[in-house]
Amino acid sequence: MSKKPSKSKTSPSLQLGRAVEWPDAPEKAKLDRVPNPQAGTDYLVRVTVPEFTSLCPVTGEPDFAHLMIDFAPGQWLLESKSLKLY
Repeated sequence: MSKKPSKSKTSPSLQLGRAVEWPDAPEKAKLDRVPNPQAGTDYLVRVTVPEFTSLCPVTGEPDFAHLMIDFAPGQWLLESKSLKLY
């Protein structure tokens, strides 16, 4: 008999794994971090957002961009869903 995979237990303070409200102001946005399982290893993390959109603060018109963020994590990793909401 096969067992269903159990859902991972995430911290209630993280946005990962649950529906969250979009922040209505930049000051209310939150970046989550998770422990780096390879903290003793040097490596590069690349987050690519090919369809980034925002509103121009000057004209109010839509702006489009292709974002690429590279970082070398230490003890923590940036959680990608929180980056998207941020």
